[in-house]
Amino acid sequence: MAGEQLQVLNALDVAKTQWYHFTAIIIAGMGFFTDAYDLFCISLVTKLLGRIYYHVDGAKKPGTLPPNVSAAVNSVALCGTLAGQLFFGWLGDKLGRKKVYGLTLMLMVICSVASGLSFGNTPKSVMATLCFFRFWLGFGIGGDYPLSATIMSEYANKKTRGAFIAAVFAMQGFGILLGGLFAIILSSSFNAMFEAPPYAVDALRSTVPQADYVWRIILMIGALPAALTYYWRMKMPETARYTALVAKNAKQAASDMSKVLQMDIEAEPQKIEQMVKEKSRFGLFTNEFAKRHGLHLLGTTTTWFLLDIAYYSQNLFQKDIFSAIGWIPSAKSMNAIEEVFRIARAQTIIALCSTVPGYWFTVALIDKMGRFAIQLMGFFFMTVFMFALAIPYDHWTHRDNRIGFVVMYSFTFFFANFGPNATTFVVPAEIFPARLRSTCHGISAAAGKLGAIVGAFGFLYLAQSPDKSKADAGYPAGIGVKNSLIVLGVINALGFLFTFLVPESKGKSLEEMSGENEEAEPEKETEMSSANSRTVSLV
Repeated sequence: MAGEQLQVLNALDVAKTQWYHFTAIIIAGMGFFTDAYDLFCISLVTKLLGRIYYHVDGAKKPGTLPPNVSAAVNSVALCGTLAGQLFFGWLGDKLGRKKVYGLTLMLMVICSVASGLSFGNTPKSVMATLCFFRFWLGFGIGGDYPLSATIMSEYANKKTRGAFIAAVFAMQGFGILLGGLFAIILSSSFNAMFEAPPYAVDALRSTVPQADYVWRIILMIGALPAALTYYWRMKMPETARYTALVAKNAKQAASDMSKVLQMDIEAEPQKIEQMVKEKSRFGLFTNEFAKRHGLHLLGTTTTWFLLDIAYYSQNLFQKDIFSAIGWIPSAKSMNAIEEVFRIARAQTIIALCSTVPGYWFTVALIDKMGRFAIQLMGFFFMTVFMFALAIPYDHWTHRDNRIGFVVMYSFTFFFANFGPNATTFVVPAEIFPARLRSTCHGISAAAGKLGAIVGAFGFLYLAQSPDKSKADAGYPAGIGVKNSLIVLGVINALGFLFTFLVPESKGKSLEEMSGENEEAEPEKETEMSSANSRTVSLV
């Protein structure tokens, strides 16, 4: 039996789309814009770092980062992100969303700048300081995931909540796109000012001293959008759901939302006390939570884990894939800065044609199609296109077929973003109780980043040529790009299967999904558990 909804929460659920919704999207979304820029801009400059710091006189190929250094540079921010998601997710439920929100942003600003200022007298010391600051950059980024998702879900109305949360996440696409565009402009400017021959013509002069500024500027510029939104984050009031259901301050919740919605809202302290008394019996590590939400948490963690193995493998190493099929010329035929330009151009085309549109297709359709259908469809088509690339891989490597490969590869990005990359972010912010919402989203997101780390480390080694003599310097023989793509296809297929553990939340209030509206009388607990279990089997 459903209890009566609090007036302040009902007012949020039925509110018409207003200016404050768009303000919240921009404020939270700019954090994700910065997150994506900071996480993925490293893939634009890793080849440049190898040329600058690991040049070998007389070598036939430009210098490359050693395997352990490359793995660390590509993955250390993801390790920090995982830690930040767990820590700030928990802290957001303990101290409140707003109190922690500004801290994550300042950490991102400081560490973005510090990453670009990485210092040292030797390549080892420069890479060590870069990795140190990128870990803490990732730590701040990690906090942005559960806090932004939770704040947006708790501010939104139930009719368009999915679109609002997805719109926050869709700012990632613009972050990736701007990262590529900025790298194109910067590298082309430097290349025009400091002309250099290709590596094959003059190995030493192909990397001009000014190239060291290029990677530093690209990393540092990520601080700008985060700094610009700090003031507005501090102006946002705490969410009514946290204030009412967790902090138990009925008067403050009603006052805050009366200003936001510009209407009079009754405080209802007695109703809040009754709801909190009935609902505060179980925590995260209890049998009651396992009965009510255990399968849901398993579904959100496994699908995000599997998705990020494939998604981050594709994003961080698409430069290697494009080099393998010949879309990006061989490194020795370019100078150092030109290589940055070529990599950035390729990644920007992919972002413009598939990544960004995919995100906004989700925003447009998530409240019509539902989360479950979009996630299932996304995993299905990612699997199809990955196998379509992998099985006839030799066909795609021929010069005349390269554009076909890029088009097919773009479709995997499109259906990742018009699919599980967006929905795995949205659903955990909707289906768990208010007092555990940020924590559970943090756990789900951390599982995703664990998958990203597996993908970043795994693909780095797996994609190497089976012929040791053709593998990059310092790497063991791998299974090749073709077999690596087959592995990613299998992972996407597993994601399709685990999606059946995730409940549909379209059109329902947060309290309806979490069970916080229900009267938890002892004699009805068995009935509630069985009712909750039925939400797992979705059609």
